[in-house]
Amino acid sequence: MNILLDELIESTELTADKDGERLDVFLARTCVNTRSFMQKLIESGDVTVNGKSTKTGFKLSAGDCVSVCYPPVEDTELVPQDIPLEIVYEDPDIAVINKPIGMVVHPAPGNPDGTLVNAIMYHIKDLSGIGGQLRPGIVHRIDKLTSGLIVIAKNDASHVSLCEQFREHSAYRSYIAIVNGNIKEDMGTVDAPIARHRTDRKRMTVADGGREAVTHWRTLLRFGEYTLLLLKLETGRTHQIRVHMAHIKHPVVGDTVYSSGRNAFGLEGQALHAVALELTHPTSGERMRFFAPVPNHIVVALRRLGVQDTDALYEQIKEVVKSNTI
Repeated sequence: MNILLDELIESTELTADKDGERLDVFLARTCVNTRSFMQKLIESGDVTVNGKSTKTGFKLSAGDCVSVCYPPVEDTELVPQDIPLEIVYEDPDIAVINKPIGMVVHPAPGNPDGTLVNAIMYHIKDLSGIGGQLRPGIVHRIDKLTSGLIVIAKNDASHVSLCEQFREHSAYRSYIAIVNGNIKEDMGTVDAPIARHRTDRKRMTVADGGREAVTHWRTLLRFGEYTLLLLKLETGRTHQIRVHMAHIKHPVVGDTVYSSGRNAFGLEGQALHAVALELTHPTSGERMRFFAPVPNHIVVALRRLGVQDTDALYEQIKEVVKSNTI
């Protein structure tokens, strides 16, 4: 049974999009790993260009096929780490965490520790084992460079219940995002199936035959060249919001994978934040809703766009989520 809402990629094929770019620089840019980590893979022969091993400084030509084989994460006992963690809510069955931007949810190639899992193992003693040794308690994920709410299962019964809620679309996640361009409509829905990209296995794309993916959105503020949106996920596909926004020609600001890379605000990640989470408690049956304030990196961007009272904006966002008008 696939417990998580997306999959760990152990190998990928990429297509170079620039002439003259160094191989290690290209991989660090497209694979969201450190340059030093990608250099080690190149040196160990785990990276090939057009089927041949090469050096880290190799200059690519547009169209070159770059294959990356990630070494498996060692199946060893995870070490709890005293990493600061914002626990929004906790009881004997679940915990809700406000994940900061830049934190990986669980160990993966290039990120063996320092993850959310390492942190929750230190701060939360009881965790569901369904997710496996490397993913205890993990029901769903959000991207490393996206911030916001994630729910943790503290026992197997809670894990099964939460997974079923996400599968049946009775658990909802709402996000805020600053996107490129001026969206004239007040509300809309992107209903477009998502699948793995045929040549770039680290990317997702809208494609016939892909898995159903539905994103609802509502315009909160317009800034001319940018728009602040509130988005609600009906499904939970990998990179869903980022793919759908790029599909309608309004990519998320700071997204280096699904946009041209233009980042006028200098963000180290996407201007994308899981601001609200709604679910039914696995034991009590109570309908619960949680919120996470607008994070600092998005506050900085909003202030540059002229929004000074971000606290008032956050209250507005909460009222819209509560009204269920998206």
